[in-house]
Amino acid sequence: MSFNELGLSASLLQAVHDTGYTTPTPIQQRAIPAILSGQDVMAAAQTGTGKTAGFTLPLLQRLGGKPPARNQQIRALVLTPTRELAAQVQEAIVVYGKHEKLRTVVVFGGVGINPQIDALQRGCDILVATPGRLLDLHQQKAVSFSDLEILVLDEADRMLDMGFIRDIRKILQLLPKQRQNLMFSATFSDEIRTLAKTICHSPLEIDVAPRNSTVETVEQQVYEVQKDKKLPLLGKLLQETREQVLVFSRTKHGANALVKKLAGFGVDAAAIHGNKSQNQRTKALDDFKNNRVQVLVATDIAARGLDIELLAMVINYDMPQVPEDYVHRIGRTGRAGASGLAVSLVCDEDSDQLRAIERLIRRKINRMSFDAQSLPAPKAVQEPARSSEQSASGQHGRQRPARPRHPGGQQPPRSSSGQPQPGQRQARQDNGGQRSAPAYPRPDNIGQRPAQQPPRQHSSRQPDMRQHGAGFGANASSSPQPGGRSLQGAGQGGRRRGRGHGGGRPQTGGSANPGNELRQGPAPGNRAPRPQAAAEQQPKRPVSGNREGASFGLPAKAASDSLWRSLGDRLRQGKLFRR
Repeated sequence: MSFNELGLSASLLQAVHDTGYTTPTPIQQRAIPAILSGQDVMAAAQTGTGKTAGFTLPLLQRLGGKPPARNQQIRALVLTPTRELAAQVQEAIVVYGKHEKLRTVVVFGGVGINPQIDALQRGCDILVATPGRLLDLHQQKAVSFSDLEILVLDEADRMLDMGFIRDIRKILQLLPKQRQNLMFSATFSDEIRTLAKTICHSPLEIDVAPRNSTVETVEQQVYEVQKDKKLPLLGKLLQETREQVLVFSRTKHGANALVKKLAGFGVDAAAIHGNKSQNQRTKALDDFKNNRVQVLVATDIAARGLDIELLAMVINYDMPQVPEDYVHRIGRTGRAGASGLAVSLVCDEDSDQLRAIERLIRRKINRMSFDAQSLPAPKAVQEPARSSEQSASGQHGRQRPARPRHPGGQQPPRSSSGQPQPGQRQARQDNGGQRSAPAYPRPDNIGQRPAQQPPRQHSSRQPDMRQHGAGFGANASSSPQPGGRSLQGAGQGGRRRGRGHGGGRPQTGGSANPGNELRQGPAPGNRAPRPQAAAEQQPKRPVSGNREGASFGLPAKAASDSLWRSLGDRLRQGKLFRR
């Protein structure tokens, strides 16, 4: 059967002929006529058998010859689990639809969202997207689904494995009920079949190969190796081939570490995984496709969507946790009827995964042997050369620049009093490892306790709160009255007050508040005398008696009692409220 018998238009047949394909694959022979008839399709086929063209060609024909999409509207939606697969689908649409007047947009995460919003403003006929970014665009009201006609889920089982089931259900609630649903994947689990029955309406199930089977053109081999011999064996396999190789690692950190270790065997490698930015992933994949690097180390994110022409070998450095991922991994080679080789390095801890894989594909993989004595040893990778200053000091990273000294090694000029000029410091001189004298002379009694201190005067009586100005109407010079009231302070409204927050200092030489001496500061002998001129020049701050609070030097309860007494005095005298 040829493509002419599938009912495709002349423009699409010309595009297929330009790509060099003449005979459709089994999945294309059965899927294309069913999609053109408008049926819902659920197709399962081996990886590398042309599933992308199986839904792209009829999708282009069904959308062609109709009015273009309106602003912010889309007519067909293709959901993919990974960015690489989305880019591959969009590339296939561009190749096969080069003679069609259809507009295609691809959106995924890892890049700026504003250019994608601008691209969707004019609407598009086909939108290829990952679930997460599509929901972000819908929340920002950049896309609408009211004109949607066709929904395509590519690699639906991978979406479930990656946890996209909730996003898919949210998207399905936004789509119109009347639409055509297409589901394509290399493997269909029971969960996928259950989901398909809720999405599709009486779908046509297409199974062109046994479930979870591998392509016969791919030769599969297993090397049972000890864990410490695993890396040298990988280095030997890569040294013995000149072809490009795709190596799968289980973790992102392991992929980065493997790239560095392969450099010791003289192998140029690049890594691609989820922690890489989109620009880094695109560059690594582009370098590998253009033969600028021999080895591409990837996690299972690359097991879907990597369509590399004539990829000769795939190596499983780490066995996959899910047996179905093995089918997708080795499906990167032997594509479009070409031959390929899939090699797995299995340790004792991977024996369970190997048995699960053999049960899944219903065949026993060939065991290979090797000479452990002939394994190469990795060479030391030369680190980037350091500067002479760093080598001499033995320190890594940035070095603190040396502090500039006075030119000529001379000391800065001094004033007539022998002190350095303002803003200058005296340079230290080398005195045989001893510290030089300080640049600024200091008095001998700095930091020392005076020989004789005036004795502290202690008083057994309680502190006088009126003397410290605790109350609103209190005055330090007024005489105490019975009941703790001061006639002079009450009559003047508390106009004579001390500085600060309501606290005047004792006027006598003795301590008027022995319980708070530590709060008042050190003893007079430890404090330098204050110049009289400076004290006289300092302006006095006016204090309002009505807004003054309790003294910070008094205990909290004493200050509170004085406050209430003062308020009672002012209430009885009628000075708190004005008529």
